[in-house]
Amino acid sequence: MPRLSMWMIRTALLELGIGITIGTLMLWNKGDVIDPLIWLALTTHIEMLIFGWLMQLALGVAFWIIPRFTQEPRYGNVRRGWIAFAMFNLGILFVVLSSWVTGGEFLKPIGRLVEMGSVFMFVTVLWPRI
Repeated sequence: MPRLSMWMIRTALLELGIGITIGTLMLWNKGDVIDPLIWLALTTHIEMLIFGWLMQLALGVAFWIIPRFTQEPRYGNVRRGWIAFAMFNLGILFVVLSSWVTGGEFLKPIGRLVEMGSVFMFVTVLWPRI
């Protein structure tokens, strides 16, 4: 398994753990009130599970599974893949921070644009291999 896929899948699993933990706390809060402010974590919960877990896992596995070139570099432009990986997680961080930072509403669209740009960049890494 290429190192980029390994790190994308590990990061996806980490974000799955964070997302499930937040979801568990919110569900627990419905039965036995821990703190009414726990519902502020809903955006974080959704972001971690949909983008952090599902999307990142899919991209990491795609990088590994899609047929490789017969000659070096076998996986194409891996440096661009690493940049896309960093941008994707930075976008997730911006979206999560938008709900926690006072006056941080401007971070959410920036985070979404960074995520979208990183996915397009990642597609340019995968496209020549298809």
